[in-house]
Amino acid sequence: MRHVILGPGGIGGLIGACLADSGETVTMVGRPEAMANYPAELQLESPFGNLRVPVEHAAKVPPTDLVWITVKATQLEQSLTSFPDATGVRGIVPLLNGVDHIARLREKYGAQLVIPATIAVESERVAPAHIVHRSPFAILNVASSGRPLLGDAVADFAKRGFTCRFTDNEATLLWSKLVFLAPLALVSTVTGQMTGEFLSDPASRESVYSCVREACAVATKEGATVDPEAVIANMSKLPPHMRSSMQKDVEQGKSPELDAIAGPILRGGAKHGIEVPVTRELAGKVEKKVAGRNL
Repeated sequence: MRHVILGPGGIGGLIGACLADSGETVTMVGRPEAMANYPAELQLESPFGNLRVPVEHAAKVPPTDLVWITVKATQLEQSLTSFPDATGVRGIVPLLNGVDHIARLREKYGAQLVIPATIAVESERVAPAHIVHRSPFAILNVASSGRPLLGDAVADFAKRGFTCRFTDNEATLLWSKLVFLAPLALVSTVTGQMTGEFLSDPASRESVYSCVREACAVATKEGATVDPEAVIANMSKLPPHMRSSMQKDVEQGKSPELDAIAGPILRGGAKHGIEVPVTRELAGKVEKKVAGRNL
C-alpha cells in the first residue's frame, strides 16, 4: 500500500519509519524548502527497535492510498495547500491534537475518507529524517470505521510494541486523549517542569487534577465516555522525565497548540454552561508566557 506522511516531524517520522520497515511505500511530504535536500533514509531511534529505512519525499501529496496527517494543529491550514484534493485517496488519518480538525478535514475532503485517530507518545525530530522516540510507550487509537483499511497496519504497529485499539465512539476516541493531554500540557508549560516534578508538587498536582475534572465534564456533554478518576490514576504511571510538546514549543519560540488543546474545553464549557476556571487560568498563563517571550 502507498502511504503519504503529511508532516515529517516526530510523529510523522515515527509512523513513516514503521510503515516503511514493514515494506510499505512511504512518501514524506513537507514544505518545499524542507524537502529539497531531504535524506533518502529515515532514521528512527526507539525503545521498540532502531531503524534505517528508505523513503521517498515530495512537496505535494502524490497519488496514494492513505494520507497520514501528522502536522501540528497550528500548521494544518498551511500544510493542506500541499494536499489540494483527495482524488484516488482511500483514506485520510489525522493524528493531530484536539478535536476540531476532524470537522475541518471532512468539510474539505468528504466525511467518508477521514478516519479519526489519536496517538500518545513522546517522539521528536532531532534532525531532518532523524527521529527519536523518547517515551517507553506509543498508544495508537483509531475509529472503528478504519478497521477495513487500517487493520493490517494497526496489527503491525501492535507487533512492534504499540498499544493499539479500535474505538466505536468518535467522541470518546478524541476526548479520551484530550482530557489527559490538556492538563499535562498546560501545567508543564506554565511550570517549565517535567512530569515527575509537577506531579510531586501539591499545588501543581491539584491544578492538573482539577483541569482533568473540568475537561471530563465537558467531554461527557460532548458525548464521550470518560472517567476522570481513571485519567488521574493513569497519570501516576507516567515516566517522570516526560515533557509535553506544548512545553517544548514555547521553550523553542514556536507557536503552541493552545487553541487546539485548551480551546475545546473552554468553548465546550461556555456551550454547556460548565465552569472551567482552572483550565482558563492555565491557558491565560501560557498566553502571557508566549507574549512575554515575544516582547
